Amino acid sequence: MTAARPSGKPANAEAVTGSTRNLSDDEARDSLHILPLSLIRLATPGLQGARLIKNVRLETVIEMFNDTMTGSGQVKVEDTAAYFNSFKEEVAEDMVKLLKIAQASSFDVYSMRIELRRLNIDVNNYKGLTLSARKKLELTEYMKSFTHPLIIHVYGSDDMNITDVSDIIKMFAHPNREGAIKNIRIIAERLQITVSELPAFLEEYGDIFLSLAYFRRCIDQVVPEVHRFVDWMNEVRSSAEISRDKRLMKTIEQVSADVTDITTSITGRFENFDRRSKDFWTDINADTFRSIRKLITSHHVTIGGVLCGLAVKMNLWKLRFARGGGGPNRRIEFVKSEILPGLSHIKSLEESAREIKS
Repeated sequence: MTAARPSGKPANAEAVTGSTRNLSDDEARDSLHILPLSLIRLATPGLQGARLIKNVRLETVIEMFNDTMTGSGQVKVEDTAAYFNSFKEEVAEDMVKLLKIAQASSFDVYSMRIELRRLNIDVNNYKGLTLSARKKLELTEYMKSFTHPLIIHVYGSDDMNITDVSDIIKMFAHPNREGAIKNIRIIAERLQITVSELPAFLEEYGDIFLSLAYFRRCIDQVVPEVHRFVDWMNEVRSSAEISRDKRLMKTIEQVSADVTDITTSITGRFENFDRRSKDFWTDINADTFRSIRKLITSHHVTIGGVLCGLAVKMNLWKLRFARGGGGPNRRIEFVKSEILPGLSHIKSLEESAREIKS
C-alpha cells in the first residue's frame, strides 16, 4: 500500500529538474548528488522508490517523483512523516537514518560508505554502494595509470588486455611466466602478506584507485564548465549599468575568485595523489600502501562534497543557459539566487581539506 500524498504538491525545485529525470538507478548511483533509497534498508515501503538529492542550494531533499509532466516532487526530509500516515512507526525508524545521512555533503558511493559506517550500518551488505559496471568500464582509461605500474613490476611490460581490476586478479591467480611468479612473490613479501592474500590486496588496491579515477573523471567534467561559467559571468562587467554598481562588481569578483580558488585547490590535491602513488611503486611496502590508502580515503568526503556542490550548480547553469547568452541583469540574478547560496559551504569544505595530514 502506497501512502497517499498530503494535500498540496511537494516543493518543485527547478534546480534539479532535468538532472535527475529519467536516470536509471545505476546512473543515479554513479552520480555525486543522488542517492536511490533502494540502496538503504528502510522500513517504509513507499520510500524504496524515492531518492535523496542535493538541490542547487546544496540542501538535501527527498525526491518522491520526477517526470516530464509534473517535474521534480521534492519533500524536506523532516516533513516525510506527512506523506506516510499509514506507516508512522516505520517512518519514525527511518527518520533516524535519513536525517543523519542528509547531512552528508555528497551522495557518491565512496562518501556514503564512510557516512554509513559512521552510523554503524554494515556497508559490506550493501552491494549497491559500488560503481555500476558501465561506470567502471568508462573509467578504464583513467585506471590505466594505476594498473600500469603494477603490471610492469610483475611482467616487465604492460602489453596486457586489462579492462578492470578483476582482470588483474585473474592474471595474478594464473601467471603465465616464470619471472612473473617470482615477482609476485617479491611484491607479496614486501607488502608483508602471503601470495594467497595477494588477490584481497589487489581488490583493495583496485577499489582505492578506482575511487581516485572516479573523482578525477568528475573533475575533468566539471572544471571546464566552471571555467566557462566564470567567463560567462565576467562578461557582465562590460555592461555600463553593472559596472557602475560597486556592490555587484564586488560580488562578481568574489564569486569568480572563490570558484577559481576551489577548482585550483582540488586539482592540486589530485596532483599530490599522483605523486604519492608513484612513491608507492618506488618503494613497495606495507607502510607506504597503508599511508596512501589513508591519504586517499581521508579526502573522500571533502572531494565528494566539493565536486557535488560544483556539479549541481554547473548542471543548473547549463540547463538555464543551454546556449549561453542572457542579459546582464538575468545573469546577475542567477549568480545571486543560485550560485551564491551554498558556495561558502563548498569553499569551507575545500579549506578543511588542508587540515588533513598528508
